[in-house]
Amino acid sequence: MAALFLGSAAPADEFDVVAAEDVQYREAREELVKVIERRVVEARAYLRKSELDPRVMAAMAAVRRQEFVPEDLRFAAYENRPLPIGQGQTISQPSLVAMMTDLLELPEDCRVLEVGTGSGYQAAVLANFCTDIYTIEIVEELGLQARETLAEQGYDNVHVRIGDGFAGWPEHGPFDGVIVTAAADEPPPPLVEQLKPDGLMVIPLRQESGYEELVVIRKHSDGTLRERVIFPVRFVPFTRDRD
Repeated sequence: MAALFLGSAAPADEFDVVAAEDVQYREAREELVKVIERRVVEARAYLRKSELDPRVMAAMAAVRRQEFVPEDLRFAAYENRPLPIGQGQTISQPSLVAMMTDLLELPEDCRVLEVGTGSGYQAAVLANFCTDIYTIEIVEELGLQARETLAEQGYDNVHVRIGDGFAGWPEHGPFDGVIVTAAADEPPPPLVEQLKPDGLMVIPLRQESGYEELVVIRKHSDGTLRERVIFPVRFVPFTRDRD
């Protein structure tokens, strides 16, 4: 008869605390999904729809956002607002993450390029229903932390590169979609080049007026582009490695 090895058990009250936290966060995610649904209805004139792709909403309900924010801000992890993540960067508000993900109109078995990994939250959302996510972060400390967090959360289909995202990741292209999470003056040509025909890029662009607008760019099979402005946004600036 095999012996049952129990090992060293954690105190019962420790298990109770962990279980209570899990329930608390799960309930907070469920409430956040409802908030996102309301925000989508409010923005339906811009989005041209009042409901997001069910895959996107399922991903928003699944990703543990508290793991992608600083520990001292976990109490606010499921509030629908951006939060600082260090190095002058932020994690976007969940409703915006959901809308940007939906605007990619991704097919099944999708492969996506993200420029601006940040904490890894956007990549985690995409990883819930895409085959592979290739994400680039120019701030080394953030990129390394995001890589660690994504691995700890089991997202082994997210590939993180530290470096300048302007040139994209051509050896893994072309991509079904490209998402940029920093405001640029224009779409970087290498990222457009790495889009598949009929693929979409979602990117915040600075306008001559000084405002930033979220823009969806469709690349047609003949290489021509069509832009669609969604709504005003505010993002950290797109930075380059000038060395």
